[in-house]
Amino acid sequence: MNRLNNLFETKKNKLLSIYFTAGYPALNTTVEIAAALEKAGADFLEIGFPYSDPVADGPIIQNSSQRALENGMTLNQLFEELKELRSKVSIPVMLMGYVNPIVQYGVENFCKKATEVGVDGLIVPDLPIYEYEKLYAGIFKKYELSNIFMVTPQTSTERIRKIDELSNSFVYLLSSSTITGVNLKLSDAIEGYYQRIKDMNLKNPTIFGFGITNHSSFKKACEYANGAIVGTAFVKLLNEDNYLEKIPEFIKSIKTDSFK
Repeated sequence: MNRLNNLFETKKNKLLSIYFTAGYPALNTTVEIAAALEKAGADFLEIGFPYSDPVADGPIIQNSSQRALENGMTLNQLFEELKELRSKVSIPVMLMGYVNPIVQYGVENFCKKATEVGVDGLIVPDLPIYEYEKLYAGIFKKYELSNIFMVTPQTSTERIRKIDELSNSFVYLLSSSTITGVNLKLSDAIEGYYQRIKDMNLKNPTIFGFGITNHSSFKKACEYANGAIVGTAFVKLLNEDNYLEKIPEFIKSIKTDSFK
């Protein structure tokens, strides 16, 4: 059982994942940020590897990716930094990014490197289901990596069932089909989507992302899913001075003492 599966076995709800971009705000900060997040109470992490054309990302994460590339972040650099990951971080860690850099790097080589440094899963938003199933599922299985699929409010019930069948850790539920960084505005439509997913009783845990920025949106997401992912709000924090010192208060502001 990998770290992701063990997490969902031992903690069923109110799980908080944090996304940040490798190489931002500077090179060689990836592991120290991850360690600070674990110490502050994050349950699992998503480390984004930058790409020059991040079509699903809003301006804040796009800027972090551009800055990371300018700083010299590459996949080789990322794997080099992550060599010390498991000496300092014990919670599950996923890599998130687009399929083009992975294919250029070599899918098997990428998966092998990811496993060697202690990565538990991959989130590749633009990897089609049929390509994963036909070309890459065996490689992911060989290196014991979970592939996390995304669902939007427009995803059909049939496709959601297929994603649930192919998944072996959790299903990533996008609160909207827009880009990242758009504040979640609850509406009858969103509430209906949340309830629709909950009523499907999927075999895998579910985690909401996109628009989760504060305790209120985190708490609402946790009413319908096992937890939520905060990305843009945290990436903004990394642009501030003394950001490492501010991480505990940030995590507390999302979870709050009364919501443990």
